[in-house]
This record gives sequence, structure tokens and C-alpha cells, in this order.
Amino acid sequence: MSRKNERIEHLVEIIKNNNVGSQEEILKMLAEKGIFVTQATLSRDLKMLKTTKVPLDHGAYAYMLPDASTARVNFGLKKTTEFARHASNGFISLEFSNNIGVMLTRNGYASGIAYDIDMLNAPEIVGTIAGANTVFIVLREGVTHDKATELLSMILPLKTH
Repeated sequence: MSRKNERIEHLVEIIKNNNVGSQEEILKMLAEKGIFVTQATLSRDLKMLKTTKVPLDHGAYAYMLPDASTARVNFGLKKTTEFARHASNGFISLEFSNNIGVMLTRNGYASGIAYDIDMLNAPEIVGTIAGANTVFIVLREGVTHDKATELLSMILPLKTH
């Protein structure tokens, strides 16, 4: 495995398993694993992984990955049971009321999921609004809930008919 892939794999592991709120914390954790990089390299890696900083329940902030399975596919990271377990992006549930979908997620995951939905560029979806653990999905008039579920199942573990 290349050094970059090894570094990215450790970076993903650190972000998934810890509430790290600063690049300094991440650099220290990487160094503890024998990986020494500059802050600029780390910053580029975080941007490449499309991490976001999200608020936690107690007022602090932490880096979050929008989709661990995307990181594995795009950056050649090894497939593990841990990745498979987290591939659901923190998704909990989805309900519809007319042309609005209300999705509940684990705390801190909503913005990553909203981003993934927006990146579908589906004409059936007008847009999303994300909180800490809720995503509002606005559907175009006339789009059925089944069609919306089918679209969202492309990125989320939803059962379709």
C-alpha cells in the first residue's frame, strides 16, 4: 500500500473513531501511529476526503466524513467490516409529508448526507437543508415518495419496493 493510501486510511480511522476538532489533534494522533505530515498536507487530505466540521451535543466541534464508503472506493482504502458498518452514513430514518422528506441521522451526519443528496443532481429533488441530525429534502411537485426513495437508495441503505 502506498504511503498516501496508508496515511488516508489512518486519517479516516481517526476521524471516524474520535471527536477531533482541530488539525493539531489529528497531526498528533497520526504521529502516534508513526505518520508525520505537515499541516498543509493534512489540510489537503481533509479537503480531498470532503470532511466537514460539525457541532457536537456539548458545544464542541468535530471533523466528520460525508461517506466512509466513498473514501474507500475513491482512494483505494481496504475494505473492512468497520467500513461496511459505517457505510450507512449515520442514516436512521426517512418519512415524507407531501413534497417534504424528513430524514433523521446520527448527530453530526446530516450535513454530509445532505451533501451526498445534493451531489446526485437529481431533477426530482429541489434541494436539502441540514441540521445536526435532520435533513429536510424538498421534492419537486408531483414526485412520488416511491421515486424519491428509489433515488435516495442510491446513496443510503433504503429498502425499495
